[in-house]
Amino acid sequence: MSGRAKVAIGGVVLGLILLHWIPLWLFFLIIVGIPVAGYLALDSSQRRRLRRVSRRQIGR
Repeated sequence: MSGRAKVAIGGVVLGLILLHWIPLWLFFLIIVGIPVAGYLALDSSQRRRLRRVSRRQIGR
């Protein structure tokens, strides 16, 4: 099993545990807030590169 697969499985397990311990609205706030905070932490050149790579992956 690859390292990424282990991280993904761990994330799912952690998410299911958190879903039972915290309110639903807070769970969704965490799910949306972490990627948004990560994106906002990038500087402008890194954001451009990320957008360019994302477009290439969807076939544009």
